[in-house]
Amino acid sequence: MGKTNRDWAQIYAIYGVDDWQTPLFLLIHAIGFSILSVVLLLYFEPICLFLQQFLPGPGSARFSAGFTGSVTAISAVCLFFAAANFFYSAVALHYDMSQRIVSSVSDWSCVKHALDLGCGRGILLNAVAQQLKKSGSSGRVVGLNPTREKMEKRGLNPTHTLRTAGLEGVQEYVTCRPGDPRTLPFSDSYFDVVVSAVFVHTVGKEFGPKSAAAAAERMRVLGEVVRVLKPGGVAVVWDLVHAAEYVQRLNELKMEDIRVSERVTAFMAGSHIVSFRKPRQHLVGPGEVRLDWRFNNLC
Repeated sequence: MGKTNRDWAQIYAIYGVDDWQTPLFLLIHAIGFSILSVVLLLYFEPICLFLQQFLPGPGSARFSAGFTGSVTAISAVCLFFAAANFFYSAVALHYDMSQRIVSSVSDWSCVKHALDLGCGRGILLNAVAQQLKKSGSSGRVVGLNPTREKMEKRGLNPTHTLRTAGLEGVQEYVTCRPGDPRTLPFSDSYFDVVVSAVFVHTVGKEFGPKSAAAAAERMRVLGEVVRVLKPGGVAVVWDLVHAAEYVQRLNELKMEDIRVSERVTAFMAGSHIVSFRKPRQHLVGPGEVRLDWRFNNLC
């Protein structure tokens, strides 16, 4: 991961933890399994005597008690690791990957319009704004989150995101708005740069993450990113699990300079940064069929 001179405590204080319920849930269960494993260790003999009433022989009872204690202890360790990984991925890793994403764009001074798709609490959004500020650009970055209802479910709101921009000293470079990522509320060829961090994989998950409907929704979002990107513009997407299908779709859309980073474990899953450039002359071929991927009849 990239190095930073920032104080991690300050970064966590500014941004908080997105979807904090998940690491808390894992941590509570890890503590519960730890307590249970300690109880099984301290009261091993009485537990063996109790199990002898139901199992044939003392050997079977001791094996069952030992096996249960071992599984419980291993489960506690795994849950602690998962909680730590979620906590780390939500802010520290997100911050480091955001620095890698912005470094993928060679010249920010020429950028007038940038989009952060699924900006969340603003880690990547503010990283883009800081690059615009450092380069002396007069550009702006728009942070787009899902509809207001979905934002409220995740504890997000534009006010909080703008507050983090203010704390980072880049509020004049940032605007936020809700919108459907499958039908972006922007005109064709509007943005010089489009970025996104661990968001696209969440689109369509109501259909099931491995369903054809969910895959079609993700591809629809990718098509929207291409649509709003200016010819010659750059897009950089850090996302979980589905990098291979993104690359396949980008090849179908005739994008250029498609690159995939090495695998990085985030939120207990494999993730990659996928970057590409839209051709300066992006023409729709006569044989291309535009599909409206809507699955309204699926349940």
